[in-house]
Amino acid sequence: MARCGPGFVVLYRWRLHPGTEETFIHAWSRISELMFKERGSLGSRLHRGSDGVWYSYAQWPSAEARDHALAGPPADVQSGDQMAAAVAEKLPEIVLEAVADYLVCAK
Repeated sequence: MARCGPGFVVLYRWRLHPGTEETFIHAWSRISELMFKERGSLGSRLHRGSDGVWYSYAQWPSAEARDHALAGPPADVQSGDQMAAAVAEKLPEIVLEAVADYLVCAK
């Protein structure tokens, strides 16, 4: 397996309304797929934390690439609306600086 460079990484966090998890996962997946295929994202992952918070991190080639991808129209309005409706609380995003990288790209 090949190593992946960390690029520019952002951590997103949410608390969801009970019962909206599946809708959120589907909508997040659709938007993430479009960001990867059409807007230059290097990929993302979604996690449910043991603390009840949902975490996603996304990699981009640079902060500028992310800004450019988000500056245009929404990737999918319906999925964005579904995500927003599922979110009870959106926590501030965190920019992560990679200082060591031992993840690999699955091919």
